Amino acid sequence: MAKIDYSAVKDLQNYRNIGIIAHVDAGKTTTTERILYFTGKKHKIGEVHDGEAEMDFMVQERERGITITSAATTCFWTLNNVLHRINIIDTPGHVDFTSEVERSLRVLDGAVVIFDGKMGVEPQSSKVWGQADKYNVPRMCFVNKLNLIGGDFEMSLKAIRDELSSNAVAITYPIGKEHAIRGYVDLVTMKAYEYSDDTKQEFKEIEIPAEVKARSEELHSVLVEKLAESDDVLMEKYLSDGVLEIDELYTALRIMTLSGQVFPVMGGDSRMAETKVLLDNVCRYLPSPFQKRYIWVNKETEVKEEYVGKIVGTNTETEDKVIYECKETEPFVGLVFKISVDPHVGQLMFVRVYSGKLQAGSFVRNSTRDKKERVGRLLLMHANHSEDITVARAGDIVGVIGFKESFTGNTVCDENNSIVLESIDFPDPVVSLAIEPKTKADQEKLGEALRKLMQEDPTFNAKTDTETGQTIISGMGELHLDIKMDILKRTYGIEVTSGMPQVAYKETISTAISHREILKKQTGGAGQFADVEIILEPLERGKGYEFVNEIKGGSIPKEFIPSVDKGIQDSIQAGVLGGYPVVDVRVKLVDGSYHEVDSNTDTFKVCGSKAFKAAMKKAKPILLEPIMKVPVVTPDEFAGDVTGALSSKRGIIKSMMPKGKVQEITAYVPIGNMFGWVNALRSMTKGKANSFMEFSHYEKVPDGLVNGILGIKE
Repeated sequence: MAKIDYSAVKDLQNYRNIGIIAHVDAGKTTTTERILYFTGKKHKIGEVHDGEAEMDFMVQERERGITITSAATTCFWTLNNVLHRINIIDTPGHVDFTSEVERSLRVLDGAVVIFDGKMGVEPQSSKVWGQADKYNVPRMCFVNKLNLIGGDFEMSLKAIRDELSSNAVAITYPIGKEHAIRGYVDLVTMKAYEYSDDTKQEFKEIEIPAEVKARSEELHSVLVEKLAESDDVLMEKYLSDGVLEIDELYTALRIMTLSGQVFPVMGGDSRMAETKVLLDNVCRYLPSPFQKRYIWVNKETEVKEEYVGKIVGTNTETEDKVIYECKETEPFVGLVFKISVDPHVGQLMFVRVYSGKLQAGSFVRNSTRDKKERVGRLLLMHANHSEDITVARAGDIVGVIGFKESFTGNTVCDENNSIVLESIDFPDPVVSLAIEPKTKADQEKLGEALRKLMQEDPTFNAKTDTETGQTIISGMGELHLDIKMDILKRTYGIEVTSGMPQVAYKETISTAISHREILKKQTGGAGQFADVEIILEPLERGKGYEFVNEIKGGSIPKEFIPSVDKGIQDSIQAGVLGGYPVVDVRVKLVDGSYHEVDSNTDTFKVCGSKAFKAAMKKAKPILLEPIMKVPVVTPDEFAGDVTGALSSKRGIIKSMMPKGKVQEITAYVPIGNMFGWVNALRSMTKGKANSFMEFSHYEKVPDGLVNGILGIKE
């Protein structure tokens, strides 16, 4: 791999930090591979289906032909004689690895959303679009695979507009259909281009062909009218003259793309010269770090404030708002967004530098955890390869070796700083497996290997069941856990056996209850005394746990109140029905008493725990099960069988949407009934249907099923 000239681009205006996001199998990694080829980053084109894609470097990725972990790289592209630096993160498409998309979008300035031109908007397309919305990420759309049978730009454009955003506007239009595609019309300049030879790696300019001229002019008018809305002067000119200059259109399109008012849509085949056009448009329309919009929410007023090219955080000591510009001269602030355990270099932290500069050998502060960290080495990443650098500047995405106390979502900053940035939210695991190492030697290695896997993946968890002694691993789906066990075997040399997947049930209550608990022990020496009265109330689904101190008059000294809360928090880890975690409850501490000699923090902790458990039993506890959103795309002929199968699994069919010769069915089904679903679906539809699952919400288990789940005989 050629050495990167880090200093080739100094002006942050010419930086682009982008992600490639999409539904699985839309062509994300293929697009990234072609970008690397056309930018000169690599000299051989790697194909996903051959297991040669450079960005899919894990053995598991190459064998399965899917992206599992996000991979970063840097390349350069020249537009109008200006060199641009493009930092790219290629993300997974499978929903089990959606956390990789989440943490990538948290630190990126822009994104390219890839769509399969045969399918239009697929279920995971909507998911990643929503994740990009969450972090205010401007994006462009590339409709891929238009040269294949069924490839349809018009259908895909309509689907994007109808299902994702009415602000999607075409900026290119294909010449020809399916295998006969031979070029495109640039709807901004109204110039046409076709492949210059059979390799399809270059374009030459031609006259707009007659068969697409009328439609191109129509789409051009739609685009110009939309862009005229960006500025009163432009609108006045458009209304009076009916035309706008090309430079005016470029400027307006960039402004509206940056603000999220427009999502440019282009299409073609990312294996061909269209990727060069995509690179041009990435440089032309997506933001530099100076143009990225950041939203800060005032905790007191809940009013959202928008800042452009300025990172906004909170001072950990004063709770005041802190604003830094994206400049090297500002204090250093960065965010740890990914952790990878490299067998050669150890623990590798991926950091987005928002302001200031980070130097190898320096010390920084983890302001989230108030820990001091040393920057041992700084690396520019290219998938699983790296290159040492001495300094990282505002706008950079780099690897750091040397951090010992940092986790995903932590803020790192200058030693004397105390700013904390918005962290990253990850969903809780919904599927569990009991695993056992095959040998005693593996037993000793297993704990450390699982610890490293948990560091890498916030949606993966491992713990020991105190009753059975079994090791329980938890994740987002069967594929997720299957991959982790494969990594244990291949990377760490640990073979494990596993049982049947288990559901991550939870417990809550259905009514409010008051309870008083008195802990009193007098046995010779020092006694124990604590007295607490609590009110236990149900909360809305998804609200978690809330503790409210309503003690008045000092009936319980303030130094004991956190101990009551801690005792309750320990108890909510195991409920009273099946020992599942308790969620969506509020505990009010309303009264109590203490003894000047026999009361202490420990007695109130124990008393709080006992009070909660007793109240829980009286508050009509109920069992909750995870409900999965299950989209299925199936040929029409199998739609009845699919809906019947989903209904038999207690699924609720929410929608059926025809898309050409297929139906897109969306159902909500308890995960406990969905193990083995993918194989069953393949068998039912002769392998012609596709489906995935993503967690939606928790719902009450029907009364008639509770005893069976808990193993209670009727």
